[in-house]
Amino acid sequence: MNYIDNILFAILLFLGVGFFVRNINKLTRNIKLGKQADRSDNPGSRWKNMAMIALGQSKMVKRPIAGILHIIVYVGFIIINIEVIEIIIDGLFGTHRVLHFLGGFYNFLIGSFEILALLVLVSVCVFWIRRMIIRIPRFWNKEMKGFPKNDALYILYFEMVLMSLFLIMNATDVPFQQADSGNPISQFLVPFFENFHSSTLYYIERSAWWLHITGILIFLNYLYYSKHLHILLAFPNTYFANLNPKGQLTNLEAVTNEVKMMMDPSADPFAAPPEGSEDEMPEKFGASDVTDLNWVQLMNAYTCTECGRCTSSCPANITGKELSPRAIMMKTRDRLEEVGENINKNGEFKDDGKQLLNDYITAEEIWACTSCNACVEECPVNIDPLSIIIDLRRYLVMEQSAASQELNMMMTNIENNGAPWQYNQMDRLNWKDE
Repeated sequence: MNYIDNILFAILLFLGVGFFVRNINKLTRNIKLGKQADRSDNPGSRWKNMAMIALGQSKMVKRPIAGILHIIVYVGFIIINIEVIEIIIDGLFGTHRVLHFLGGFYNFLIGSFEILALLVLVSVCVFWIRRMIIRIPRFWNKEMKGFPKNDALYILYFEMVLMSLFLIMNATDVPFQQADSGNPISQFLVPFFENFHSSTLYYIERSAWWLHITGILIFLNYLYYSKHLHILLAFPNTYFANLNPKGQLTNLEAVTNEVKMMMDPSADPFAAPPEGSEDEMPEKFGASDVTDLNWVQLMNAYTCTECGRCTSSCPANITGKELSPRAIMMKTRDRLEEVGENINKNGEFKDDGKQLLNDYITAEEIWACTSCNACVEECPVNIDPLSIIIDLRRYLVMEQSAASQELNMMMTNIENNGAPWQYNQMDRLNWKDE
C-alpha cells in the first residue's frame, strides 16, 4: 500500500470516527434533556443486571430460537470485529496482516472468526426468513411501516455483506492462503477463484478489504439513526434500570411536597417563592412532553430494539386495543429527535406547538393500558414503557382533569365515601357480615 492509500485510509477513519463522536454527543445531549433520576443505589445488583441481561442475553433466550440466533450474531459480530484492529494498523502504516507474527494464536483467531462469520451469515438469513417469508406477526404491526420496517432489513443486509466481504477478502489473499493459516471457511471458497489471474485476485482482495472497513464505519454511524443503537445502549440501560418490584409506582415529589404543605399548619400556601426562583415555573404534575420525562426514560426510548416482544405480550394489544408498548417507545424517540433538531436549528428549544401527548401518543392509547407490566417483563433490555404511560396519565388527570368517566367516578367515591364503591361510609364493612 502506497502513501496515498495510507492518507486516504486515515481520512476515511477520521471522518468515520469523527461523525460517530458527533452523533454520540447529540445522543448524550438529548438524553440529558430529561429530568434527574437517581439510579445510584444497589450497584452490585445493577452490575449483575448488566452482566446477565446485556452481556449474557438471559432474557433473549426466553424465546429460544430468536434468542440463540441473536447470541450467535451478537457474539460473532463483536468478536469478528476484533480484526478491525489489524485492519486499522495495516491501513495507517501500509503493512499487510501485521498480527501474523502471533503465529498459531493468529491462526486460531482467524479460523474462529471465519467459523463465526459463517454462523452469523446463516443466522441472519434465518432472521430474514422469519421476517419476510414466515412473516411473524409482531414484525408486521401497524407501527412497523416505512423506515422502521426497512431499518431491520438494512441491518440484515449490512451483516450479510460484511461477513461475505470478510470471507472473500481471506479467500482471495494469496499469501495468506499459501501460509495455510488455519482458515477453514475461506479455504473452502478458494476453488471458486482458482482460475482467476493473480493480479485479479489481488484487486478483489483489496476491494473486499476497503469495502469491509468502509462498511464497518458506515454501520457504526448508521447506529444513531437505527433501532440497533441498542448495541451500545443495552449496557447502560440495564445498569440504570428500575430495581423496584414491578408494580411499585414512584411518588411524585411535587405531590409529596403539596401534601406536606397541606398537613403543616404553619405553612403559608401564598408565601413568595425562595429568592432566585421567582421566574421558575411551578412543577408540572406528570408529563406532557419528552422534557417532562426523566433521563432514564429517554435512554429507554433510544435503546428500544423494536423487537415487538412487549407488544406481542400486551393484553390490551392482543384484544385489539389501540395500545402498543413498542409504539410508545418509538413515538417517544421520534419526539425526542424532533426536539433535538429544534435545538440544533435554533440554539435552544423554540416552542413548536407540539408535545408528546396528543401529537404523538393519544389518550386512547395510554388509557388502554392495564398496568400489568407484561411489557416490562418481556423486554430483553429492561425497557419500561409503563413508566411513560403512567406519567402521561398523571398529566391528564392532575393537570387537565381529563380522566375517564369510570376513573372520575372512582375518585369521587374515594373522596366522599373513603372507598371506590358507592357505599355509605357507615356501610363499608358490611361485607364481612355476609
